[in-house]
Amino acid sequence: MRLSQFFFSIWSLLFILFAYWQGNDPDAVIWVAAYAIAAILCVLTAMRKYFTWLTALVALVSFVLGVYFFPSSVSEWVLQEWQQKDLSMKTLDMEKARESFGLLIISVIMTLAALTGFRKKRSRKDDVKPFAGQN
Repeated sequence: MRLSQFFFSIWSLLFILFAYWQGNDPDAVIWVAAYAIAAILCVLTAMRKYFTWLTALVALVSFVLGVYFFPSSVSEWVLQEWQQKDLSMKTLDMEKARESFGLLIISVIMTLAALTGFRKKRSRKDDVKPFAGQN
C-alpha cells in the first residue's frame, strides 16, 4: 500500500467517525452528509478512482463555507471550550466555530485528493506512447 492510499484510507475512517459524532447535532443531516461525502471521496482516492473535478468542487465549497462560519475570535472560542470542559454546545458561536474547522479540514483533505487525482491523470497522459508511424 502506497503512502497516499494509507493517508486517504485513514482520513476516510476519520470522516466516518466525524459523521457518527454528528448524530446528536440539531442539523445532523447536513453534517453527516458532508462528512460522508468526504469519506466516500477519500475511499475512492485510496482505491485510485479519481473524481478530481467533483473532489475539487467539494474542496472549494467547503473552504468558502468554512471561511464564512469562521469565528471572529479563535482565542475567545478556544477559551470558551477550555472553560466549559465538555463538548456540549453552549452557544451558537461555539457550534459555528466547530463547524467551520470541520469544513476547513474537509477542504484541505479534498484539495490533497484532487491534486493527487490531477497528478495521476497527468502522469497517465504522459505515459501514452504514439502509435507506430506517428511523431
